[in-house]
Amino acid sequence: MSNEVKVMFQELPWEEPGAGVRFKAFTRDGKRIRLVEFTKEFIQQNWCEKGHIGYVLQGTLEVSFRQGKVRFSEGDGVFILGGDVERHKASVIGEKVTLILVETV
Repeated sequence: MSNEVKVMFQELPWEEPGAGVRFKAFTRDGKRIRLVEFTKEFIQQNWCEKGHIGYVLQGTLEVSFRQGKVRFSEGDGVFILGGDVERHKASVIGEKVTLILVETV
């Protein structure tokens, strides 16, 4: 049972899908939890329309929306529904940002 309910991030491999971003992910029953790190090298070229729900563990992330920018810092929750209305681009303020994100896959 513990293998199904306990996520051992320290045992998961890092995945690096692009410059300045890496993550560890655990997926179960259509849900995924990710430990994500962004560094100042991360540059988001296109507007993201995915939803993101999570928690900032360390650092500061600035997210640009059509209506303006929002900063998320250590201890802040993130609740972006996504879609065209909440499409966004993120950038790192400082050296690194670490988040936990929960997603439907």
